[in-house]
Amino acid sequence: MNTSSEDYHALLARHDAMRLRRRILAPADSRTDRWSAEVPRAYDGAADQLLISDSMALVAPMEELIAELYRVLFERHPYLRALFPESMAFQQDHLASIFHYLIGNLHRTDELIRVFGQLGRDHRKLGVRRAQFEAFEAALVEALRLRAGARWTGALEDAWLRMLDLAVSAMVRGADEAIAEPASWEATVTSHELRAPGLAVLRIRPHQPYAFQAGQYASLESPLLEQAWRPYYLARAPHPDGELEFHVRARGVGGVSDALVHGTREGGTVRLGAPRGALALPDHLLSADLLLLASGTGWAPMKALLQRIDADRSGVHRVRLLLGPAGPGEAAGEEMYDAACLEVFRRTRPWLTVVTADAAGSSFGDVGVRALARQHAFVALSPEAAAAGAERGIAARLSAAGMPDAHIHLDTTGMGTVTGMSASTARTGLLSA
Repeated sequence: MNTSSEDYHALLARHDAMRLRRRILAPADSRTDRWSAEVPRAYDGAADQLLISDSMALVAPMEELIAELYRVLFERHPYLRALFPESMAFQQDHLASIFHYLIGNLHRTDELIRVFGQLGRDHRKLGVRRAQFEAFEAALVEALRLRAGARWTGALEDAWLRMLDLAVSAMVRGADEAIAEPASWEATVTSHELRAPGLAVLRIRPHQPYAFQAGQYASLESPLLEQAWRPYYLARAPHPDGELEFHVRARGVGGVSDALVHGTREGGTVRLGAPRGALALPDHLLSADLLLLASGTGWAPMKALLQRIDADRSGVHRVRLLLGPAGPGEAAGEEMYDAACLEVFRRTRPWLTVVTADAAGSSFGDVGVRALARQHAFVALSPEAAAAGAERGIAARLSAAGMPDAHIHLDTTGMGTVTGMSASTARTGLLSA
């Protein structure tokens, strides 16, 4: 990482330290920041949802609205352009997904607050500040007015702004709640092993304590592509030596995964974002019957979960691991780059049953799905399968077969899945650096 980048992140760290000090010393009633207040209890998301949905015909297609938004943003604030990749295609597609998710779930205020609170915590590593949210909001308003022309009304604009305020308020609060922890962690690569063409297993050791749970994921940044982040599952349960493990497959030249697989070596450095995700195993499920479904590098979180289960001796449980092919046209056993570790579990853990799609003679996701009412399922697929919506398809089949929806765990918010983020730079949120 170059000196200017190091100076920038040191400045951000000092800025957060000063904010934390002011937050501790200032009386609660003196905090008048626009985006720090709680969401009004009287907020009617369903009503705004109808207004905004009706307005889409005036500003559609969404892709052109977003292109106009970024044009206005960069014309008014040229310095912001340097915070984005040269190609804006992924960023524009991702923002379209966010807006579709916001509009489609505006009647579910509590869920939006939770999801965007997590996005706010993630944004800390990018150095996004309130002034940038304000610039984004102004650019959005101008883009809406330009797209709709004379048909635009104040009522429609107010509905869009209330929706944006809901999301940004949750993001700001999420960032504030995490202000006492590092925005990112520097880490040293302790091991880099190519297991297959274009696939590497990395071990890294953060320079500061890094608390996480088995099943979670974290975003990584390579010094070869500063400010470009991509999420990867942690493939190892927490261990006293503090080392973390990631399984990374390169998916095209020039991306973060390519840099980690082909441009990273032992002794190098990476930057690490805070852990997150929905696959962490609660203590009360250690004694439950579990169904783990994985393919490709989706094996990574399952490996961590198996280590977590194995370390607990109090529960009586049965675990079934279903392994599918890593991608279209590939045999289930053909891509098992971590076969030695899997074989140890298979031979020495009587509570574990491992089934591959080919061995069962059935399509992946349908293997042995019986008596599901008491089981919990954890799903993580290869990027190809997740990008094609296979995780949601499996969830639907499990639900139809009798598993309660609350028992089905996968990392998705409607804005994309972790393993399904096939773009090389997975920047998340409304305004990403």
